[in-house]
Amino acid sequence: MKIALLGIGLMGFPMGRRLCEAGYDLQVWNRTHHRALRLTSFGAVAHDTPEQAVKDADLVITMLDNGDVVGHVLFDLGVAAAMKAGSLLVDMSSIKPAQARDHAARLSEWHIAYLDAPVSGGTIGVEQGTLAIMVGGKAAKFERALPVFTVFGHATHVGPTGSGQLAKLANQMIVGITIGAVAEALLLCEKGGADMAKVKEAITGGFADSRILQVHGQRMIERDFSPRGRMTVQLKDLRNALSTASEIGFEAPITALFEQLYAEGVEHGLADLDHSGLFVELASRNGMT
Repeated sequence: MKIALLGIGLMGFPMGRRLCEAGYDLQVWNRTHHRALRLTSFGAVAHDTPEQAVKDADLVITMLDNGDVVGHVLFDLGVAAAMKAGSLLVDMSSIKPAQARDHAARLSEWHIAYLDAPVSGGTIGVEQGTLAIMVGGKAAKFERALPVFTVFGHATHVGPTGSGQLAKLANQMIVGITIGAVAEALLLCEKGGADMAKVKEAITGGFADSRILQVHGQRMIERDFSPRGRMTVQLKDLRNALSTASEIGFEAPITALFEQLYAEGVEHGLADLDHSGLFVELASRNGMT
């Protein structure tokens, strides 16, 4: 199977490396060309344009910033026109479910199949091959892509086109809200005179324990906010969730509150921090360093 990967950023680079190490014939493209060139030492072929990268591919993976960028690359930069009839587009970006359905419908006019397959687990997950992959689309196409998904982690077919993006929105709602809960709780303890690290140790194993507490809570304790998943990405996902909720007539007041908190953090200069950097915004509100 010949694969093309479009988007060689924080996630795309380790994804491309894993595909090369798994023995796939990999063609890559990135808007900033030098990022794609990093994968050539692993055996990938870097291209100047996305059309060149996809023209002979059986399966094309997109890992791009948002739905508007995905649409631009697919339809304005000529990817759909360059792909082979009968090939498969797997969009692993996090976009709106409505955008996923629109992209699938437009690609079908070119006789190109489509899966929306966003992921959770961040750079750690892709590096370790433990990503959670949520897939929407036809079951037969899911089976076709399954060997590729196993290179990255565990994939689950959750329903028709757009369902993968719905599952990712649910994931990001839980992640973003839980980061806020952990940050606020740890800051309360520190403000009151307790040792944050010892508090985390004390509640580990109880009902409040979680992967967010263990991973992001530790980042908060260490004040390590180098980006794995940026504040801006978390904000984008919460806004996508609220947009989708509005479309289907669903009220999401908790998500709305956290969208406001992340937005204010970004406005206050925290855009390039890891999403656990919400801790910094909450600390600042409380006069804490």
